[in-house]
Amino acid sequence: MKLSVVIVNWNTGDLLARCLQSVYRNLSAPDLEVIVIDNASTDGGPQMVGEKFPRATLISNPENVGFAKANNQGIRMSAGEYILLLNPDTELLPGAIPTLIDYLDRYPQSGACGPRLLNSDGSLQPSCSPAPTIWREILRLFHVPFVRPDGYYHMKDWDINQARPVDILLGACLLVRASVIKRVGDLDERFFIYSEEVDLCHRIKRAGWSLTWVPTAQVIHHGGQSTQQVAEEMFFRLYEAKLAYFRKHYGRAAGGVYKAILWLTAAVRLLLTPFAWLERNPRRKRHLALANNYLRLMVSLPHM
Repeated sequence: MKLSVVIVNWNTGDLLARCLQSVYRNLSAPDLEVIVIDNASTDGGPQMVGEKFPRATLISNPENVGFAKANNQGIRMSAGEYILLLNPDTELLPGAIPTLIDYLDRYPQSGACGPRLLNSDGSLQPSCSPAPTIWREILRLFHVPFVRPDGYYHMKDWDINQARPVDILLGACLLVRASVIKRVGDLDERFFIYSEEVDLCHRIKRAGWSLTWVPTAQVIHHGGQSTQQVAEEMFFRLYEAKLAYFRKHYGRAAGGVYKAILWLTAAVRLLLTPFAWLERNPRRKRHLALANNYLRLMVSLPHM
């Protein structure tokens, strides 16, 4: 089998249906298997998969086991030469996955590759980033000029007809060789959500393979549809995962430094919170919610 598509779903049933339609519309069935792992959705998503996409293999977890662990369930039962980790809030545009497969077929030194991601309106969405370091996090958190606050590359001037090596590929659509997964290991299940693909990319590069952004393959990513349902919890999970990443790859001392940086960032943001009352809604509401998130983070840091 050439390709295994692994999709982890949590309460994104309508988008999952569109995602699966795009998969079956663009990929040939004989060389394809689709594995959907549902993390205890309550919106009827699993029933929809069973009724409308009977060719897909469905695993329904009785509880939300996390994004990394659920992906591993699919990876471990997959039979494809290539494994496509695909978010349910994506839609494959014509030729996207064949283009990625063709790239890995032609360049065996590339362990994984990813497409050019587009927002729902067709505009460019960041899809790859430099490897995270403590210094880059300082620059990002304190909004140093010329550094993206989300940590991604500045991609607007990149040649969209030219593949290029990158440090980290976004996990929304990531094509990886099954042999590479076998060599470096599955997703680290200590990452409940966030940073699991960063950790995987780090291990792939450390094992000697390159990672490649292939912009001639295009995929729409509607973005964060699961995590937006619990935005406050996901803010905490994001930094919990980043801290775990720095501890794993750079040691407990680096983790301690990162905790101190997060505490200082939170303190500065909270000191500036009164100025939010001078703003109009919805900016005021957004900044006050962010301040609440930073307060929770500051309180939690000693126990993380």
